[in-house]
Amino acid sequence: MKLYYAKYRWINKLTPVQMLLSFYLLAVLFSTIILALPVAHQDGVEIPFIDILFTAVSAISVTGLSTISIAESLSTTGIILLALIMQLGAVGIMAMGTLIWLLLGKKIGLKERSLIMTDQNQTSFEGMVRLVKGIVYVLLVIELIGFLILGTYFLQYFPTAGEAYLHGFFGTISAITNGGFDITGASLIPFRDDYFVQFINILLIIFGAIGFPVLIEVKEYLFMKNKSRSLFRFTLFTKVTTSTFLILIVVGTMGIYLLDMNAFFADKSWHESFFYALFQSVTTRSGGLSTMDVSLLSEPNQLFMSFLMFIGASPSSAGGGIRTTTFALAAIYVFTYIRGGKSIRIFNREIYEEDLAKAVAVTLVGIFLVFSSVLFIKVIEPFSLGQVLFEVTSAFGTVGLSLGITGDLTTVSKMLLMFLMFIGRVGIITFLLIFKGKKEKRNYHYPKEKIIIG
Repeated sequence: MKLYYAKYRWINKLTPVQMLLSFYLLAVLFSTIILALPVAHQDGVEIPFIDILFTAVSAISVTGLSTISIAESLSTTGIILLALIMQLGAVGIMAMGTLIWLLLGKKIGLKERSLIMTDQNQTSFEGMVRLVKGIVYVLLVIELIGFLILGTYFLQYFPTAGEAYLHGFFGTISAITNGGFDITGASLIPFRDDYFVQFINILLIIFGAIGFPVLIEVKEYLFMKNKSRSLFRFTLFTKVTTSTFLILIVVGTMGIYLLDMNAFFADKSWHESFFYALFQSVTTRSGGLSTMDVSLLSEPNQLFMSFLMFIGASPSSAGGGIRTTTFALAAIYVFTYIRGGKSIRIFNREIYEEDLAKAVAVTLVGIFLVFSSVLFIKVIEPFSLGQVLFEVTSAFGTVGLSLGITGDLTTVSKMLLMFLMFIGRVGIITFLLIFKGKKEKRNYHYPKEKIIIG
């Protein structure tokens, strides 16, 4: 017994962040193994190991970038397994593990709560178990409704009910987890004229990207008694997240349309242009599904979409990127500084300096990761700068949109994109905490001195 504890004593020395990343790596390993099983492949299809690994990382990070055709490579069993992996990646390793632990009647200890807090990017131990229950409950209800609506609606598109509901099941999971995978072989392009399918997918993508705490608060508000609603106050997180999210969708829709109004949209009707632009704006939040071939858009538009993908989704969601709240704080800070303000105020609240420092750190590290990755891939690959930038920001934002070069990348570039997808999923703050050392308590300060800036 002593030998057993001595052998595994190193596990207890790991920080919550190190343990969390270890669990995600194990999840990638497990996902790779099950996707490599012959039963997951179509008859006669052999998938190289690097492509299986890439697909597993893409699914766990709910990105959707793929070096293979899911429709032509995976069997029905493989498609269902891929959907379950996306579900695991969206909810979070620790949240799913906690749910199983609760179902077994086990008690959730302090260390487990710390892991959940890290996984869901929270700042307090309080209410972690309640948060997990809320996330799973809300997601399952939305997924069930989406599955029934899309599956039933697809009966007019597919010859059998089994096929229709399989597409409804996978499409719902892919949209709400922001996974971005498809089993049509052409994303949502076959439904480019079906605005109902697009509208349902837009809602599902938003539900998955806006942040689970936001969904839980909205659920509490909707199911509250009328007398209590007047006293209900949404948190600052929900207000900032929702407003930033909606602003980005509106600005994204307008930008995508205006940058190609005399090109791609020139021969389109107003409703075609609106839905094309709206869907691409929403999907850049982290969705990855598309109703058009994005390579048909102009280079300025692809650059604009790269910027939107770099921002990504909201914290505590299924998406990646630097996150909407990070972008909001950085933008408001610049605006406040220009106007001569000394503190950031949002919705009659002041922001902690620590949160501002985190926003600046995440933004700078995100820019460094994207810039260095683009530089490295451009050196070893024959593709244009715009194509490489689009691919890198798509991986970092766990979006999954592509200009069609993913499958032609070298193994080294694929490994780098896997690294970016992994960081995009766990978050830059979590990634940086790996290198955090112990705080040194000092009872003194060095003299301060001004330095020239700008």
